[in-house]
Parts: sequence; structure tokens; C-alpha cells
Amino acid sequence: MSVGSVARRTMLTVGLPVVLVTAWWFATANSTNFFWPPLREILEAFADTWFSNRIMADVVPSLVRLLVGYVLALVLGIGLGVAIGSSRTLRGVVEPVLEFFRAIPPPVLVPILILFAGIGNEMKVLVIVSGCLWPVLLNTVEGVRGLDEVLRDTARCYGLGRRSQLTHLVLRGASPQIAVGARQALSIGIILMVISEMFAASNGVGFTIIQFQRTFAIPEMWSGIILLGLIGITLAFLFRLVESRALAWYRGLRMTQRGEG
Repeated sequence: MSVGSVARRTMLTVGLPVVLVTAWWFATANSTNFFWPPLREILEAFADTWFSNRIMADVVPSLVRLLVGYVLALVLGIGLGVAIGSSRTLRGVVEPVLEFFRAIPPPVLVPILILFAGIGNEMKVLVIVSGCLWPVLLNTVEGVRGLDEVLRDTARCYGLGRRSQLTHLVLRGASPQIAVGARQALSIGIILMVISEMFAASNGVGFTIIQFQRTFAIPEMWSGIILLGLIGITLAFLFRLVESRALAWYRGLRMTQRGEG
């Protein structure tokens, strides 16, 4: 990739947010609407609100719950996805059940999870797992199903054991599709992190935003929304960084197939 194309992509990536923030600043500069304060006031409230004890009291607990739920969803989704994708019989048995549970929105499960897991961190983690699981699971199934049968036969002919086939053939071959599901699950996890903290919570970003809304602390409420956006951008950047390193071989293969290598 040339320097010019990198610079152009960077300008496009940074340019739109700058334009939107600038438009927001000038559109609200003289606002007297109580529910739509000037961006200047929101940014001042952001510094006063989040650069204080709330980082440890609200932001860190939210991120920890998100991380635990996301990792559990990855482990369960990849494990079950490999098993289901590798067995046509198992896939035929569980597919109707998977479609049933996938159709249930995770927020609807919150009252049920409260009954079984209480109102502590366990419930919030389970809510995140219940939403993040499906994109990982379904993409893993499709990735395993899409493996070339010739590669499977070649691995068997060379006498590769089950563990070697799982590591070097199944997981590696399905990893691009798994990464797609993991990327989708990350966005869903952030949404469910906030939703889970709106029910019987005592801390967290979602809980704090609701408290600001109920006490009519509107600039602080908007600052919490901006914080969620920044968290999403940061996590997406970190995910792309890990993905680019883990799937460097795949990008090289695609470039070679397109004749760009």
C-alpha cells in the first residue's frame, strides 16, 4: 500500500469525525435548550465527571464485566461452533434450537437472569454472554463448514491427529470467519454492558448515565454517551490491531490471489 493511499485513508477516517464535531459545536454554540446544551458545556462536564473517582468506581467495573462476558462468549461460541460445524448429525439436531434462542433479544432475558443469578455481576456478565455468543457461534459454524474437503482429506492422509487437525486446519481455516463473528460480538457486548447496568445496578457507565438522566443532569448525561462512543472506538481499534496481526497470513493470501503480491 502506497504512502499516498495510507494518507488518503487516514484523512477520510479522521476527517468525518472532525466535521461532525465541528458542526455539533457551532450548531449548539448558542443553544438555550435544556435538553440540548452547548457542546462546550458537555466537554466541561466530561472532564469534571469522568476524570475523577468515577473511572475506578464506574468505568473499570463496566469494562471488566464486558471483558469477562466477551471472553466467555468467545470460548463457548468457538468450542460449540467447531463441534456443530464438524458434525452434520449434530448440526441437524441443534439447529432448530439455536434458531429459537437466537431469535430471543438478550434484554428480554434480563428479568429471567435476575431470578437465577441475582442482581450482582454474574447477571450482568450472563447478559453480555447471551448476546455475544450468537455471532461467534454462527460464524464459527459457517467457517468450519466452509473448509475445503480436499484439505481435510490431505490432513488425514498425512496422518495428522485430531488435535493437530483442530489447531492447524479447522481453527486456522475458520479463523477469518470467526474474526467476523468476534467483531460483531464486540459491538453487541458494549450495548448489553450498558443495558445490564440499567437494571438493579449500583455502579457502571450505564447506571451512571441513567442516574444523570433521572436527576436532569443533562450535560453529564451527554458526557456519558460520548464516553461510550470513545470506549467503542478504542475497543474497535484494539480489535483491528489484534486481528491484523493474527490474520496477516490471510491478507497475504488474498493479495496473492488477486495478483497484488
